[in-house]
Order: sequence, then structure tokens, then C-alpha cells
Amino acid sequence: MAHKGGPLERASTLATKWTGSSWAFAVAVAVIAVWGATGPVFGYSDTWQLVINTSTTIVTFLMVFLIQRGQNKESMAIQLKLNELVAAVQGASNRLINVEDLTEGEVKVLHQHYCKLVELAKQDDKLTESHSVEDAHEDHAAKMAARGRRPTTRV
Repeated sequence: MAHKGGPLERASTLATKWTGSSWAFAVAVAVIAVWGATGPVFGYSDTWQLVINTSTTIVTFLMVFLIQRGQNKESMAIQLKLNELVAAVQGASNRLINVEDLTEGEVKVLHQHYCKLVELAKQDDKLTESHSVEDAHEDHAAKMAARGRRPTTRV
């Protein structure tokens, strides 16, 4: 598959793929082994230690950004796939499309709403019975009415 995007995106994609490979791990182990073996040659000097410390600090600094880039891209791809599923499933709440863009407070409100939904589901006789957010209260009320009882939990 050809790499798309600008030169920086192509370079970071290649770096991300390579640094996650077995060869990259082998190179890292080899570098450490060579550095360790040269300790006696350099008398375990401060400069000898500074070389590995500086090198690993630079690599770590750059890897933080590569790792975050990869996580951001994968997270967005997963969210898009989930959005497609939510949009395609009849009865699923479209309020959940792009839920990752909501504020923390809005996500907490939705979480509380789903906690109430779980409580309603626990009152069902069938484990496989499910509710959508919008239909949960009406479904629960209808089930309770059919059993001759009043619903006790409000959504």
C-alpha cells in the first residue's frame, strides 16, 4: 500500500511502523550491548555514560510523539467505525455518534443515563432483552403494565 499524505506524515508513518518491529528491538538491544561492551575501553567515564543517557533521552522524546500520533490515528479510526455502526443500527441512539467530542460533564450525564438503563434491563425476565436510550422508559413501562405493576425507575 502506498503511503499517502505529506512528507512529514509519510516519515512518521514509516518511523512508527519500523520502531514497532522486531528489527527495531534487535537494533536497540545491539546498541545497548555495544555501549556496555565499550565501557571498559572508555573506563566507564562520565562521557561514556552521557552518550547513552543523551541518546536514550532523545529517542524517548521522539517516541512519545510517534506513539501519541499512532494512538490518535487508531482512536479516530475506531470512533469512525463505531459511528458507522451506531448510524446503521436501527434503534441505536444517534446521540452517541461522535460522543468522544462531548465535554466530560456531558459524557457523565450520558453515563448516568446508561446506568439507569442497566437498572431497567436488570428488571427484565430475559437476559437478551435490550433497550435503546429513547425507548427504554416506554418499553419498561409497557412491560410493567403488562405484569400489572407500576414502573419504579425513571430514565
